[in-house]
Amino acid sequence: MADARLEAIARECRVQIIRMLTHAGSGHPGGSLSVIDLLVALYFGRLRHDPKRPDWPERDRVVLSKGHAVPALYTVMAEAGYFPVEELITLRKLGSPLQGHPDRTALPGIEAATGSLGQGLSISLGLALGLRMRRSPARVYCILGDGEIQEGQVWEAAMAAPKLGLPGHGLDNLSVILDYNRIQLDGFVAKILDLEPVLAKWQAFGWTVLEIDGHDFDQVQKALDQAEATTGPVIVVAHTVKGKGVSFMENDPEWHGKAPKPAEAIRALRDILGVPEAAWSDHLARHPAQRAIVDELAALDKQ
Repeated sequence: MADARLEAIARECRVQIIRMLTHAGSGHPGGSLSVIDLLVALYFGRLRHDPKRPDWPERDRVVLSKGHAVPALYTVMAEAGYFPVEELITLRKLGSPLQGHPDRTALPGIEAATGSLGQGLSISLGLALGLRMRRSPARVYCILGDGEIQEGQVWEAAMAAPKLGLPGHGLDNLSVILDYNRIQLDGFVAKILDLEPVLAKWQAFGWTVLEIDGHDFDQVQKALDQAEATTGPVIVVAHTVKGKGVSFMENDPEWHGKAPKPAEAIRALRDILGVPEAAWSDHLARHPAQRAIVDELAALDKQ
């Protein structure tokens, strides 16, 4: 039952990702759709947080190191109550707190300005160490992209993490999740700079390594349970699908950083909602909120 609830939230978040990117006319659908299940699992099934008090000292922290996928983070924050869902369509607009990469000075609840790839794990180490030094129960969750971990700074942080914290314990309050969708900016990771053997590399640096299907909520939650019970830093290698939920975006590098046109967005919504084209009109007649989004997207085509 809990998984059904999370799946419903993730489905709505996918709808909003497509909607906001279409309004913006730019952004990153592929990685946002691959990481959304992981963020939903965190915000609605794991984190100690309070949207009414985003600066609560004992909150768990999420650092989205792959900052270009921030549309996914914005959607879960809106669904959780950090700000109104209606504001999502201001993505990338002048003066909007929803910038194309996370800005902690613009939007309460964002923990770090990221998107200059490779920096998020170092930031997370600092956060986790500071929390540990003041004996806070809060945890830090850092989400990395697979192309991102080609950066050298990631491996400096990976080498340091098991040696920080309490003597002999490393940073017990740090969990890293790798969104392993196998596609980066302009192609497949394996053809650009292959990461394999990913698991063995992190193990060699002294990390506990878990491997899961990043779209299976039961596996995600069990891995996070295990991470919380493990001594020292943990990385969860989550196998995901770039563009997950939209058939023509899945596993296609073209959709790394290209926003859909309105007609493509409407087609994407049919995929996400699992409605055949022949039944689309009847479906919209029964779901006025979804009909409003489709009408809104169709109107963009006429501007």
